[in-house]
Amino acid sequence: MKDEIQERIIEEFAVFDEWLDKYEYLIELSDTLPAIDPQRRTDEYVIKGCQSRVWVDARVEEGKVFFSADSDAIITKGIIALLIRVLNGRTPQEIIDTELYFIDAIGLSENLSPTRSNGLLAMIKQMKMYAVAFGASAR
Repeated sequence: MKDEIQERIIEEFAVFDEWLDKYEYLIELSDTLPAIDPQRRTDEYVIKGCQSRVWVDARVEEGKVFFSADSDAIITKGIIALLIRVLNGRTPQEIIDTELYFIDAIGLSENLSPTRSNGLLAMIKQMKMYAVAFGASAR
Protein backbone atom coordinates (compact mmCIF):
# COMPACT_ATOMS: atom_id res chain seq x y z
CA MET A 1 0.00 0.00 0.00
CA LYS A 2 1.32 3.43 -0.95
CA ASP A 3 1.78 5.85 1.90
CA GLU A 4 1.43 9.56 1.09
CA ILE A 5 4.06 10.73 3.59
CA GLN A 6 6.59 8.10 2.51
CA GLU A 7 5.98 8.96 -1.15
CA ARG A 8 6.67 12.63 -0.37
CA ILE A 9 9.93 11.71 1.40
CA ILE A 10 11.00 9.61 -1.62
CA GLU A 11 10.29 12.59 -3.92
CA GLU A 12 12.27 14.95 -1.65
CA PHE A 13 15.32 12.67 -1.73
CA ALA A 14 15.00 12.02 -5.48
CA VAL A 15 16.28 15.53 -6.26
CA PHE A 16 19.71 14.62 -4.88
CA ASP A 17 22.13 12.61 -7.01
CA GLU A 18 24.95 12.35 -4.48
CA TRP A 19 24.78 10.76 -1.06
CA LEU A 20 26.66 13.70 0.44
CA ASP A 21 23.73 15.93 -0.56
CA LYS A 22 21.30 13.45 0.98
CA TYR A 23 23.31 13.49 4.22
CA GLU A 24 23.19 17.30 4.21
CA TYR A 25 19.41 17.10 3.77
CA LEU A 26 19.21 14.64 6.68
CA ILE A 27 21.13 17.15 8.78
CA GLU A 28 18.64 19.87 7.79
CA LEU A 29 15.78 17.55 8.75
CA SER A 30 17.24 17.17 12.23
CA ASP A 31 15.89 20.68 12.91
CA THR A 32 12.32 19.41 12.34
CA LEU A 33 12.52 16.84 15.13
CA PRO A 34 9.78 17.27 17.76
CA ALA A 35 11.78 18.11 20.89
CA ILE A 36 11.78 15.57 23.68
CA ASP A 37 11.11 16.76 27.23
CA PRO A 38 14.57 17.30 28.79
CA GLN A 39 13.45 15.10 31.72
CA ARG A 40 13.08 12.23 29.22
CA ARG A 41 16.76 12.42 28.20
CA THR A 42 17.53 9.60 30.62
CA ASP A 43 18.74 6.02 30.30
CA GLU A 44 15.13 4.87 30.60
CA TYR A 45 14.32 6.45 27.21
CA VAL A 46 17.63 5.77 25.45
CA ILE A 47 17.47 3.28 22.60
CA LYS A 48 19.71 0.27 23.08
CA GLY A 49 21.64 -0.79 20.00
CA CYS A 50 22.42 2.68 18.70
CA GLN A 51 26.02 3.80 18.48
CA SER A 52 24.99 7.38 19.21
CA ARG A 53 22.66 8.24 22.05
CA VAL A 54 19.03 8.42 20.94
CA TRP A 55 16.09 9.12 23.20
CA VAL A 56 12.53 8.42 22.09
CA ASP A 57 9.33 9.12 23.96
CA ALA A 58 5.72 8.61 22.93
CA ARG A 59 2.29 9.60 24.14
CA VAL A 60 -1.26 8.77 23.08
CA GLU A 61 -3.85 11.43 22.37
CA GLU A 62 -7.34 10.42 21.26
CA GLY A 63 -6.12 6.98 20.19
CA LYS A 64 -3.19 8.27 18.12
CA VAL A 65 0.50 8.00 18.98
CA PHE A 66 2.81 11.01 18.95
CA PHE A 67 6.58 10.72 19.26
CA SER A 68 9.32 13.07 20.40
CA ALA A 69 13.02 12.35 20.27
CA ASP A 70 16.56 13.62 20.42
CA SER A 71 20.03 12.37 19.60
CA ASP A 72 23.57 13.51 20.18
CA ALA A 73 24.37 12.69 16.51
CA ILE A 74 23.01 15.06 13.88
CA ILE A 75 22.49 12.51 11.06
CA THR A 76 20.72 10.20 13.51
CA LYS A 77 18.45 13.13 14.45
CA GLY A 78 17.57 13.49 10.77
CA ILE A 79 16.80 9.79 10.47
CA ILE A 80 14.56 9.75 13.55
CA ALA A 81 12.86 12.92 12.26
CA LEU A 82 11.92 10.98 9.10
CA LEU A 83 10.61 8.02 11.12
CA ILE A 84 8.54 10.35 13.29
CA ARG A 85 7.20 12.14 10.23
CA VAL A 86 5.92 8.82 8.87
CA LEU A 87 4.60 7.30 12.12
CA ASN A 88 3.33 10.34 14.08
CA GLY A 89 -0.41 10.71 14.51
CA ARG A 90 -1.27 7.13 13.61
CA THR A 91 -3.10 4.59 15.69
CA PRO A 92 -1.02 1.91 17.43
CA GLN A 93 -2.25 -0.69 14.91
CA GLU A 94 -1.37 1.53 11.94
CA ILE A 95 2.15 1.95 13.33
CA ILE A 96 2.54 -1.80 13.82
CA ASP A 97 1.28 -2.43 10.26
CA THR A 98 3.28 0.32 8.53
CA GLU A 99 5.96 -0.98 6.23
CA LEU A 100 8.69 1.65 6.16
CA TYR A 101 9.54 1.18 2.47
CA PHE A 102 10.93 4.70 2.07
CA ILE A 103 14.14 3.61 3.84
CA ASP A 104 15.14 1.35 0.94
CA ALA A 105 13.57 3.60 -1.70
CA ILE A 106 15.80 6.56 -0.81
CA GLY A 107 18.85 4.30 -0.49
CA LEU A 108 19.24 4.94 3.22
CA SER A 109 19.83 1.34 4.28
CA GLU A 110 22.65 0.74 1.80
CA ASN A 111 24.37 4.04 2.61
CA LEU A 112 24.51 3.70 6.37
CA SER A 113 27.40 2.17 8.25
CA PRO A 114 26.55 -1.20 9.86
CA THR A 115 26.36 0.43 13.29
CA ARG A 116 23.96 3.13 12.01
CA SER A 117 21.87 0.44 10.28
CA ASN A 118 21.60 -1.41 13.57
CA GLY A 119 20.63 1.86 15.24
CA LEU A 120 17.95 2.49 12.60
CA LEU A 121 16.47 -0.97 13.23
CA ALA A 122 16.60 -0.35 16.99
CA MET A 123 14.75 2.99 16.59
CA ILE A 124 12.03 1.37 14.46
CA LYS A 125 11.69 -1.53 16.90
CA GLN A 126 11.35 0.87 19.86
CA MET A 127 8.70 2.97 18.09
CA LYS A 128 6.72 -0.16 17.21
CA MET A 129 7.08 -1.41 20.80
CA TYR A 130 5.48 1.82 22.04
CA ALA A 131 2.62 1.15 19.59
CA VAL A 132 2.24 -2.43 20.85
CA ALA A 133 2.16 -1.22 24.47
CA PHE A 134 -0.36 1.54 23.71
CA GLY A 135 -2.48 -0.87 21.66
CA ALA A 136 -2.53 -3.39 24.51
CA SER A 137 -3.43 -0.75 27.12
CA ALA A 138 -6.33 0.46 24.96
CA ARG A 139 -8.05 -2.91 25.08
